[in-house]
Order: sequence, then C-alpha cells, then structure tokens
Amino acid sequence: MVVGRLQGLHEWPWAGGQPGRIYALVQGAIQSQSWAVILQIEREIRVAFRHRVIFTQGLFASGSTVLREVLAQEPGTGRARVLVVLDDGLAMARPGLPAAIEAWFASNEDSIELVAPPIRMAGGERIKNAYFHVSEVHERIDRNGIDRHNYVMAIGGGALLDMVGLAAATAHRGVRLVRVPTTTLAQADSAVGVKNGINAFGKKNFIGTFCPPDAVVNDFEFIEALPPRDRRAGLSEAVKVACIRDAAFFREIESGVKALAAFEPAAMRPVIVRSAELHLDHIAGGGDPFEYGSARPLDFGHWAAHKLEPLSDYRIRHGEAVAIGMALDVLYSRNAGLLDAAEAERVLRVLEGLGFELYANELHYADSAHSLVLLQGLEEFRQHLGGRLTITLLREIGRGVEVNAMERGWIVAALEELRVRSQRRALAAAG
Repeated sequence: MVVGRLQGLHEWPWAGGQPGRIYALVQGAIQSQSWAVILQIEREIRVAFRHRVIFTQGLFASGSTVLREVLAQEPGTGRARVLVVLDDGLAMARPGLPAAIEAWFASNEDSIELVAPPIRMAGGERIKNAYFHVSEVHERIDRNGIDRHNYVMAIGGGALLDMVGLAAATAHRGVRLVRVPTTTLAQADSAVGVKNGINAFGKKNFIGTFCPPDAVVNDFEFIEALPPRDRRAGLSEAVKVACIRDAAFFREIESGVKALAAFEPAAMRPVIVRSAELHLDHIAGGGDPFEYGSARPLDFGHWAAHKLEPLSDYRIRHGEAVAIGMALDVLYSRNAGLLDAAEAERVLRVLEGLGFELYANELHYADSAHSLVLLQGLEEFRQHLGGRLTITLLREIGRGVEVNAMERGWIVAALEELRVRSQRRALAAAG
C-alpha cells in the first residue's frame, strides 16, 4: 500500500521539480529495501520569551495599578480571567489578605475577572510530595473554564509556586502563570526561575517542567511580615549567586551582614533585588535557560542541599540546606586547592553572621553498608541533569569553576570540619 501511494507521486503537478527528485529518492530506497535514513527534514525553531520581574509594595492596596498592567489584555479580547491559589499559611498569618485580594479584584472588575474566591492550599515543601495537589489545581482550572489566554496566579512561598506552576504548565499544555512570591527565598531566587516541579521517589523536583511565567511580582510587604526563620532562609541564595557571579555583591552582603541579620528593610531590599537580577541575567544570558547541557552553575551548594532536605524529613528548609551545602562545597574547594583558605573563611563567616547553622546531624547518616547517604546526592544530581556529573565549586569569590568528579575523602574531611566548627560555636555561645 505504501509503495503504491508513493508511485502515484509522479503524477503530482510538482513532480518534475525538487519534489520530483525527492520522489525518485524515496522510490529508489523502497525498491532497494534500504534500511538507511531515506530523507531528513530539519528546521531550527526559535522562541523568544519575555520574562518580567516587578518590585512593588502594597500589591493589593486599593489604589494599586500594578496588576492591571500585568494582566492587561489585547484590545478586543475582553476581561482578563484569573484563578488565584493562595498559600494557606500566609492567609492565616495575615487574616485580612483573602478579603483584600477579593476587594482589589472587585474594584477592577471592569478589566479583570476573579473567577472564584482564592483557593487556599497548604504551603511548605510537603505540598510538593504528592501529585494529588497538582490534580486539585487542574480540577479548579477545568471547573472555572481557565484557558490558555487566562491566568493562574500563585501567591505564596517557593514550594507552592513550584507546584502550582507545574499545574499551570500542564493544563491545556500551558496556561499563563503569574507568580507572587511571599518569602525571601522565592523573591530572591526560585520564583525568578523558569522551572516548576514536585518531588517524587524521594528525589527533589523529579517531576517538572521548564516554562517561564508571564510575570513575577515581588511585594516587599510580604517579606517584612515573615517570621525570622523564613526571612533569613532566602539570604543563602543571595550569598550563593554573589559567590559564583559577583564579588562586589558579596562584599556588599559582607559589609551589611549585621543589618541583614537584623532584617532591616533598607538592607534586605537591595539584596533581594540584586539577587533576583543576577539570577535573571543568568537565565536570559547564560545560553542554556532550559538546561539542555550538563552544567547548572546556579545550583552551587545544591547537590548536598537537595539530599539533605529529604534526609531531614524537610525539617531543614531549602535555604538552610543551601547554606550548609555551600559551606560544604566551599571547604571542598579549599581542600581541592581551588580556593584560597582566607576566602573560604570569609564565606563561612558571612553565612554564620546571617544566622545560619552550617551543620546538621543528617550529614553523617549512614546506610546499612555504613556508607554516607549524603553521597547518593551526587548521582541523583547527575541524573537530574543528565550527561556527566557537573558540580560548581569556587575558584575565588565571584567566580565559579565546574568539576566533573568529587573525591570522597575531601567531602568527608569537609563534613568533619563542619561538625567540629559547629560544636565549637555551640560551646562558645553557651560559655
């Protein structure tokens, strides 16, 4: 049947031109029963994305126009339709927030429709541990008739934004997503990225997508209402990006460490903005926004952090785990002769000065074969990217370096140094 249809090609009007030569090529291959590639058609597809990160204060105040600009529709397409998913922990901490959100949409109903009251869902890493929550958002998207020209707005911490982002990216093969991050970590790092995902099989972000949000809106008021632990956690990501990309930014953090540890807004806000800018610069200008290669330089300190979080049953927050992972990789960089000892000490002192603990007992957990469970994080990190293992270490503050292997002995030595350092700090604090 196939041969018969192909034989008929010579009767087509274009058979005498280039398509005629294609017909002859295909027909000849079939007659010779060749199993080689007969023909390959190839085109390059380029897609440009606009990635907006907006900073404001009082996003849902009655006079705010920020969201009107973000959600502006093309003329003649009607009102923007929006489904809001709200972090329940945030709503409980700020009881007036759900009503303020509804009031803002009601006062702007001429151009924007809130399709349902805000959907309240639990925040925190545990919401990423079951696909069920993604299905919940899918069901609400379907129930409320959200299509590819409508919006899902996620308001909360990084974990909620990751989960809702996955739901938005997979409903109708992608509906528009607006992120409103409400933690230091999400505003300074995770919400700026183009990734969405949930955890599975004991692995961080095993199920996920790359899909740039339509906009990220950072409202400083949310940061200033956080409990101290959550205000601190995201500062580790600012230290991280400074360590690998911007020595001047590191010096700014270093000189302002006391003000940052006290969460002074005048110190916090510029650090959040610069951290977000550096992350966005890398995504837009680094040449691999969707991570087709084997390197992931923005994940300095993350191979250990991603393993430490589930080992602690998520007792340790992501930002806290990143601080520990960075401390480990800073000492490893020094042990490997890559990083000057004085610079390594500067990084550790900044992290400690911000209030981070740089050791956790889970770092020394062993399996039944008496092997460190943490080391499994190296292979899991490699699998997550594919290709060969690529770890970012430090050559100097402000400049990372990629390596393709890690020596177990140097890792163990760094872990022991962190343990002893932590014990000494605890004794000094108690004495």
